[in-house]
Amino acid sequence: MLGSNPRPLGDPVRRRDVFPLISGVAIWPLTARAQQLKPPIIGYFGATGAAAEKSRTDAFVQRLSELGWIDGHTVAIEYYWAESRSERFTEIAGDLVRRQVDVIVATSIAAALACKQATSVIPIVFPLAGDPLGTGLVTSLARPGGNVTGLSNQGADLAGKRLEVLREVNPGLRKLAVLANVEYPGRIPEIADIQAAAQSLGLDVATFEIKPAGEIASVFTAMRKEGAEALYVVGDTFMNSSRVRISSLAVQARLPTIYVAREYVEAGGLMSYGANIPHLFARAAELVDKILRGTKPGDIPVEQPTEFELVVNLKTAKALGLAIPESFLLRADEVIE
Repeated sequence: MLGSNPRPLGDPVRRRDVFPLISGVAIWPLTARAQQLKPPIIGYFGATGAAAEKSRTDAFVQRLSELGWIDGHTVAIEYYWAESRSERFTEIAGDLVRRQVDVIVATSIAAALACKQATSVIPIVFPLAGDPLGTGLVTSLARPGGNVTGLSNQGADLAGKRLEVLREVNPGLRKLAVLANVEYPGRIPEIADIQAAAQSLGLDVATFEIKPAGEIASVFTAMRKEGAEALYVVGDTFMNSSRVRISSLAVQARLPTIYVAREYVEAGGLMSYGANIPHLFARAAELVDKILRGTKPGDIPVEQPTEFELVVNLKTAKALGLAIPESFLLRADEVIE
């Protein structure tokens, strides 16, 4: 939780209880709340914790302020952190509805689904979702309808491209392990994509699913017993919050690993290929801006990233005994040394 005083998980963290009006800032929408000269409330539903999601939250708040929505002045942001406890999602979603916030920002598929089940009225924005169609968040990317919209962090054949990258640094790869959170709804379509891509490359796949409350180290022991030669981590908020631990165990198990985002590589992972997640959260702030100005969420298309970045950690490569080709490093968007 943010702040020094302990709070129940379901309680919002308020930056300020009374919000002064900034003269000359005419950005409020024509709603009853604005007419009463009260700033709109954004309920920020973090699936993990404040520290784990800091870079993402900072990007969201920064972009929001650039658009004129300044926390504590022209908008009130109330934070709810589930700390990866999935049993809390329904309760927090209910708290947000009872609070009658103007917009909900849900930072995971599971959190967004819990909010969708709790309300069909309050706009819901998800900053990233692996498969918003397959998981039932929306019925159409072009015209979501209803009260939910957001951004997907998936692009065409991302799983296949990640496996190609992994094989390029490990040409003899034959047996691939896949690690996923069993409580992550988006894991099912992504694992299917990984298996299809692996088959086309002649790779055998062994899938290992863990629970947030489970012991991660034992899973890595099982991977080695299965003869795994490399690892693909299916990203979600739990995996992101555990990224330091997972990266360390992958090095100890001597498993070259591909991740979905640079945050994992910055935490010691070998490499990642995917969208820039903080950029997606900044873009989510722009969707919130549209909604606060009167656009219906169902009329805002779900966006998919068009740019992806390859990030490599050379220190981790050396720890694994991998010699990364110079041509590969030259193609990388960032090399961490």
